[in-house]
Amino acid sequence: MSAATVSPSTPRPPTGATAVDGAPRHLLGSALRVLKVFAQAAFGVVVLGEYGEEAGIRRV
Repeated sequence: MSAATVSPSTPRPPTGATAVDGAPRHLLGSALRVLKVFAQAAFGVVVLGEYGEEAGIRRV
């Protein structure tokens, strides 16, 4: 056994990609992104006929 103690370093905020705490900062950008994704999904289903293949739906 060792009697050595290790003191923690001074805490500092993490760098790089981190989870967002609290409310999103860019509400308009997030809302526009949601609309874009929804429109792309709707177009794919209605016009191109893409649906649920990855969800396990089989055409007979």
